[in-house]
Amino acid sequence: MRTYGYVLVGALAALSSPALAQNTPATPSQAAPASPAAPADPVVAKVNGQPIYASDVRAAIAGLPEQYHNLPPNMLFPMMLDQLVDRKALLAYAEKQGLQNDPQVKAEIKHAGDAVLENALLKRDIGPEVTEAKVRARYDATIANKPGEQEVHARHILVPTEAEAEKIIAQLKAGADFAKLAKEDSKDPGAADGGDLGWFKKGDMLPAFSDVAFSLQPGQITDKPVKTQYGWHVIRVEGRRQAPPPSFEQARDHLRQDMIQEGVRKEVAEAKKGLSVERFNADGSVPKATDGAEPPPAPAK
Repeated sequence: MRTYGYVLVGALAALSSPALAQNTPATPSQAAPASPAAPADPVVAKVNGQPIYASDVRAAIAGLPEQYHNLPPNMLFPMMLDQLVDRKALLAYAEKQGLQNDPQVKAEIKHAGDAVLENALLKRDIGPEVTEAKVRARYDATIANKPGEQEVHARHILVPTEAEAEKIIAQLKAGADFAKLAKEDSKDPGAADGGDLGWFKKGDMLPAFSDVAFSLQPGQITDKPVKTQYGWHVIRVEGRRQAPPPSFEQARDHLRQDMIQEGVRKEVAEAKKGLSVERFNADGSVPKATDGAEPPPAPAK
C-alpha cells in the first residue's frame, strides 16, 4: 500500500556512499603483527612469484562488513590472506587458459576498468563535499527549525469491487462501526486491526489514496469509493497533525544521497563541456528531423 521513491542519476545511480567514502585504513587490530625492524609494507605471501603485500590484506579487511572487524586479528588476517591467495591462484589459472583473450572477457574487463576510473573521479571530486559537517550544515539550512509535513491518521476498508465499497459506505452512513466492518470485509492485511493505517505523510501512499485521505477532516468518511491498483477503498480519517521535522540522524542518509547526486550531476555537466555528443537510433541510423529541428551532423571522417 505504501509507496517509496527512489532517486537515480542515470547509469551513475549505482554509486553509493561507500563508493564516495575516503579510503579506510586498517586499524592496528586489523594489521598483521610486525616487529620494529619489519618493512612498512612487507610481502606476506607469493603465488607463482606474484607478491601479496600486507597492505593488500588490510585493504581486503577494510572492505568487509562491520561485523567481521570484531574478529581477533590473529584469525582475521590469515583468513583474508588465504582468500587473496585463492584469488591469485584462480587468476593465474584463468590466464594460463587464455581467458584474458576472450572478446567477451576483454569487454567486461574494459567495462570494469572504466567504472573504476569513473568512481575514482567522483570519489576525488565529490567525496570532500559530502562530509559530516557539510551534511549537518545542509540539515540546519533546509530542515531544522522548520515545520514538518502534514500527517493523517486513517483507517480503510479494501474490497475487490466498487459495488461492495458502495454497500459498505451505505452501512457506515447508517451507523455501522468502521473497525467492525473492516475486520469482517476488508481484504487488506491490516483488516485485523480494524483497517488502521496509523499516521502517514502524503507521499507515503498512492496518490489516488492520499489525495482523498488528506482532503478529509477527522471523523469524515469518503462519499465515494477510491480506486487504486489494489482495489476499491473506503477511507475514514481519524486525525490530522503536523509532524515535527526529522532529526539529523533520520535525515542524514537522505541528505547525503541528495548531495552526492547533485555532485554527480554537476560533474557530468562539467565533463560534457566542449564534447561533441551525437545520438542515433537503436539500429544506428540518423534520427529524422522533427518539428523543424536539423538532424545531427554526420561524424567527421
